[in-house]
Amino acid sequence: MSTQHAATSTLLPLQGAFNFRDMGGLRTADGRTVKRGLLFRAAELTGLTPEDLSLLESIGLKHIFDYRNRGEAEEKPDPRIGEAVHIRVPANEAAEQAPHVTLEQLFASGRHQAFTEEMLEKLYADLPIGNASYKRLMALLSDPEANLPLVQHCAGGRDRTGVGSMLILMTLGVPYETVMEDYLYSNVTLEEYHRRLFEMVSKHIGPDELHALEQAMLLRERYLDASLRSIEQAYRTFERYLAEEFGIDDAVRARIQAYCLE
Repeated sequence: MSTQHAATSTLLPLQGAFNFRDMGGLRTADGRTVKRGLLFRAAELTGLTPEDLSLLESIGLKHIFDYRNRGEAEEKPDPRIGEAVHIRVPANEAAEQAPHVTLEQLFASGRHQAFTEEMLEKLYADLPIGNASYKRLMALLSDPEANLPLVQHCAGGRDRTGVGSMLILMTLGVPYETVMEDYLYSNVTLEEYHRRLFEMVSKHIGPDELHALEQAMLLRERYLDASLRSIEQAYRTFERYLAEEFGIDDAVRARIQAYCLE
């Protein structure tokens, strides 16, 4: 594994899941640190081994928060992890009722051509505003004593989970520059995940298309910037966004920080 930057969260040593990270250890603007063992982010969990499950059960997770749509979750269901309550609220509501298409079917049919950098940037811009999934996530965060530890995840733990992680970390007071570094760290933690994906789709597309896909799949600053820009355009400040989108006022935010920081 590549050496991780000092600002990135800690990758857990799991065999059956990619990008499963403890978000603890990151520093806030006021000099405090996010506690370890409370907030986690991950890719899909269906491949967790018995040893992985044993390690995660020792954490005492209270919630597994799943951003995937129904078809994704049915194709690769989450395993039970101890007594954790599973909550699935799709971050992309439009895909919830659509017929499920596997990645291989997507590329075999040619529908992958809609997957571009511009499409991803628009996705990131749309995600944080009026999204029932993030409203449920932030409601859980607003009562940390009852609801943490928690793991949030999607398929790769990079896009939908990346936006959710930004919202959590910025609520805790982690500077956006640090949030961005941690977001881009998924380019490292998902190297093998992406390699397997590209190997699979190379059967269906030519070298030029494959290269374009590889470039589009790299996480870029402009994607997460699009999410923050949407928040600021709609609400002017992140503080107003928290208050009006999620009901997290200064008092609630201070209570979350008191529980999650040290």
